[in-house]
Amino acid sequence: MTHSKSLQTLLSHSNYTAPEGFDAFPVPIHHASTVVFKDVAAMRSRCWQHKNAYTYGLHGTPTSFTLEARLAEIEDAQQCLLAPSGLAAIALVNLGLLKSGDDMLLPDNVYGPNREMAQWLAQDHGISVRFYDPMIGADIAALIEPNTRLLWTEAPGSITMEVPDIPALCAAAHARGVLVAIDNTWSAGLAFRAFDHGVDIIMQALTKYQSGGADVLMGAVLTRDDAIAQQLGRAHMRLGMGVGMDDVYMVLRSLPSMPLRFHAHDMAARQIAGWLKSRPEITTVLHPALEDCPGHAHWKRDFTGAGGLFSVIFDARFTEAQTDRFVNALQLFRIGFSWGGSNSLCVPYR
Repeated sequence: MTHSKSLQTLLSHSNYTAPEGFDAFPVPIHHASTVVFKDVAAMRSRCWQHKNAYTYGLHGTPTSFTLEARLAEIEDAQQCLLAPSGLAAIALVNLGLLKSGDDMLLPDNVYGPNREMAQWLAQDHGISVRFYDPMIGADIAALIEPNTRLLWTEAPGSITMEVPDIPALCAAAHARGVLVAIDNTWSAGLAFRAFDHGVDIIMQALTKYQSGGADVLMGAVLTRDDAIAQQLGRAHMRLGMGVGMDDVYMVLRSLPSMPLRFHAHDMAARQIAGWLKSRPEITTVLHPALEDCPGHAHWKRDFTGAGGLFSVIFDARFTEAQTDRFVNALQLFRIGFSWGGSNSLCVPYR
């Protein structure tokens, strides 16, 4: 009799089997960049073409293969590829799947560095880039052109926190042969099963909930599709997307506690967001669990958690100088980018 593994089990164990002599708990840190073959035949066996063949450190070691296997099992993916940062993971998707003359669609409030990368691809590499209203749903079909190859989505959206109708976006895109990639960093594979809702490619910034300590830069790209996996695998090798094994070890160490940390962030954010909503100085609080947050019905249908991010809009009577003074006066919230660690952060936006 076989039993499916629980999420907590997947975060601590994987199906990856390390080479003889490399298996241990906790997972050892394998730094070696050079692998020595036992003879010429082994070197010529082309075993390096297999994703998890330990043949050269740039392609991975048993340490990184273990992390990739665990992340893949969490998302029920066929392949996981690590990248030096979340932005590098986005670059892997864009550069691995697009060529000059292709068209890409992104939500109009997309993560800022992804927007900048898209603009760079448009200006210097001949890739058409267009932006769409993330709440457009099935009407995205009207924006798809014959050369459209890739559609990015986020859930929730950056800063504005709206939750799009991802199944509708995916259905419309797939009907026209367009791949859908999602920045699923916010749910970390815990609160949203992106593949089950039609997404083709998942990107995650492991810098956030997976590392949990604000001390690692890393990203990951996952897919269930064999053709996409091969295309991204080749790009991963050609772009030299190696990661440091010390960083990999730190993420592996943090994974088992991720559900507990995510739940704590979720509960605290709901409590604070609810209190802020009652304040007369504030006109709007944007958090997916709040009923008046755009796309709340989509969140309620498709998600199992709300995460620790929320946005606050002050009443128009307050000037920028006054809101800056408010942010400067915060005692427990520090001013800084990123999230997912044990510290609370705040960033003012105009």
